[in-house]
Amino acid sequence: MAALRTDSGWRPAAGARFFCTAGRGLEPFLMREVRARLAATQVEYISGKVFFTTCSDLNMLKKLKSAERLFLLIKKQFPLNVSSVSKGKIFNEMQRLVNDDPESWLSAISIWKNLLELDAKEDKLSQRDANPLKRKVEENDIINPKKLKTKQMQELQESRECQLEKQTDEATVEQGDFLTNREKSQEAFQNDAVKAVAAPNQKDLTFRVSCRCSGFVAKTFTAQEVGRVIGIALMKQFGWKADLRNPNLEIFIHLNDIYSVVGIPVFRVPLASRAYIKTAGLRSTIAWAMASLAEIKAGAFVLDPMCGLGTILLEAAKEWPDVYYVGADVSDSQLLGACDNLKAAGLQDKIELLKVSVIELPLPSESVDIIISDIPFGKKFKLGKDIKNILQEMERVLCVGGTIVLLLSEDHHRRLQDCERGGIPWNSKGSHTDEPGIEKCLNPGEKTDLSDTVSSSAETSGQGDLDKMPPFGSLVPVDRYRVSLGRTGAFICRYRKSPSSAASRLAAVSRFQSSQGSCTALKAVVSGSR
Repeated sequence: MAALRTDSGWRPAAGARFFCTAGRGLEPFLMREVRARLAATQVEYISGKVFFTTCSDLNMLKKLKSAERLFLLIKKQFPLNVSSVSKGKIFNEMQRLVNDDPESWLSAISIWKNLLELDAKEDKLSQRDANPLKRKVEENDIINPKKLKTKQMQELQESRECQLEKQTDEATVEQGDFLTNREKSQEAFQNDAVKAVAAPNQKDLTFRVSCRCSGFVAKTFTAQEVGRVIGIALMKQFGWKADLRNPNLEIFIHLNDIYSVVGIPVFRVPLASRAYIKTAGLRSTIAWAMASLAEIKAGAFVLDPMCGLGTILLEAAKEWPDVYYVGADVSDSQLLGACDNLKAAGLQDKIELLKVSVIELPLPSESVDIIISDIPFGKKFKLGKDIKNILQEMERVLCVGGTIVLLLSEDHHRRLQDCERGGIPWNSKGSHTDEPGIEKCLNPGEKTDLSDTVSSSAETSGQGDLDKMPPFGSLVPVDRYRVSLGRTGAFICRYRKSPSSAASRLAAVSRFQSSQGSCTALKAVVSGSR
């Protein structure tokens, strides 16, 4: 595949084929992101992975936020048939992943080496530009060497060393004097880049095979067996040397009952491992997905009333900086951790932290544009009040037309559904997607008419249904996504505050019922409030 250089870096001329791994349920977020951020084409997904073609350069690829890891695709094909043939035949099928189309391997290696070469060059440039004071002084030394006397030179050198020492001390304090695993891995990755680029030909490459098996394949073979078979095929076909400890090339293979995928990691450090987050809380990909669903606009007032370590606000502020962000929590330890994260990310001036209760927010009614929050699941932090009270306070401070995005445990989600069944359903048509690993329970465009619901409810059930009205009457469910948090599942739910207050209508309905006890009167009140 031909390649060309642009002002922003190297990119494949005709577009290269990549894939990203993603947490279960985040595939639709990642598909939208690669289309919007990378102008990607041929976007498709299988559970846990999104495939796409893009001409974007390395700098843009690094900006993906909803992906776990990024790979350069070598092969994607149907699964191996392991049910009715001998192991020897299956091993031959595995080796065909390498031997049937060696050109696809060589093309992918060429693109990979170009990516590494550019990354290494950009790292050298960034290191050279990291200290403008030093560069400026050195330039002055070259231009006017005769105008500086010996004493002046010494003073200048001492001043320069003093300033550099001060800058280093400030940087050390700012970053908390810690070296993350990400930085160590990135250094190792850059060393691999130097070695790979320096290799005169591809036969000098060293490699390691990382294999993942699942489904029926995993019951038949171990990952070590598959890795050994593929490794032998690569050595015979290309003359590469195996190096399990410090290779300059890693081959990733995933075999299951649905597909066989082979790729090369573009970055050794996962994209989901954020360099600007010192203490991890909520998974960064989940936090970014929630912020993207909120549709944040410049100038908005965004609140996380249960911010914890501030991961959601950090992800939002990095992507949408021209916004007023406020985080609140009742835990001193969580707020201290959030403060450390803000300093490490350089966002202490962008995000304000408050120690307040989520059910007693010191904010005027209808003053917040967007609320994004991870509702505690009750494992580490217990909810002091019922979730209904929390949502009622969120509803109070949210402006009309504003958006709430919540991460709910399956238990919290079930409780809210019980409330909604007595009042506002998520989706009267019961729409569900059939996509594997993704459950989107409501089409985003669908809205529910609150007054029709109240009216119909009154006709059929009277006072009993009124008692079941949701505690957040003016919040209309928009959509929701089932996502995986590892061993547990959760739901990302989005609400929008309706212009007409269902709470005020409910009060009017209750007054009419007590005075007249008539369903006819109830319908008249609801109709008059439209």
